[in-house]
Amino acid sequence: MSDEARAAKEVVVVIGPGSIGQAIARRVGSGRTLLLAAHSEEATKAAAEQLRGDGFEVDVQATDISDRAAVEALADKAAGMGPVTQVIHAAGVSPTQATIERVMEVDLAGTAYILDAFARVVAPGGAGIVVASMAGHRESPYEREIEQALATTPTDQLLALPFLAPEKVGSSVHAYALAKRGNALRVETAAAAWGRRGARVNTISPGVIITPLALDELSGPRKEWFEHVREVCAAKRFATSDEVGDAAAFLLGPQAGFITGADLLMDGGVTAALRVGDLTM
Repeated sequence: MSDEARAAKEVVVVIGPGSIGQAIARRVGSGRTLLLAAHSEEATKAAAEQLRGDGFEVDVQATDISDRAAVEALADKAAGMGPVTQVIHAAGVSPTQATIERVMEVDLAGTAYILDAFARVVAPGGAGIVVASMAGHRESPYEREIEQALATTPTDQLLALPFLAPEKVGSSVHAYALAKRGNALRVETAAAAWGRRGARVNTISPGVIITPLALDELSGPRKEWFEHVREVCAAKRFATSDEVGDAAAFLLGPQAGFITGADLLMDGGVTAALRVGDLTM
């Protein structure tokens, strides 16, 4: 394929091409160029090989989303390949995997960097999805001042917010909940900047989705809590990456053209169980 033909194709950026990222990519990537990005070059190439084997056109760029310059470089590369019509952000670390500081650097600040960078390059009519977590609903709403700060603090000042200091947060589990609530709030406000480009951006907050990352959590110190979650939630089960893919494809597609700055909670009823007292923290 010539460089001119390649440049004319729409570009779908997939940040975090793990189980969920790939599930979404498979639903929206046909006839487009997929640009995969992850912290691990090895993991990115493995995902690319898998998708190429299924007929998708794929390019890659190793990217540490906690590095603002790296995220900006990814956005510039995507824009240089063609019109960036869809952005899928499914990267992150879990509380079992990471310290409080790393959760904040990757899950909170990294998401803010992505929202800022792609607000510059997303094509008119484009759309983005940030995969957050039901954890963002677990401890929220926070105090009004905290939520306002998470939503509107300039990105380069975000990690300096006093309430994000490790001694204030207390644990990586609380850090994860705070970061994921921050994701939804940042998307809500980023919708204005994306809208000036004629584009939309939304959040999906999944519950327990069976992925390698989730399996780490399910076999970790909170194993019993997760087993209890499955017993008491309305769905009586955990979900699959394909189910997130279906929801994301809707939000990225034309049927959701009037939806932006929204957060779709898809947790099988876990948050409902928390609200009515069937489940405790």
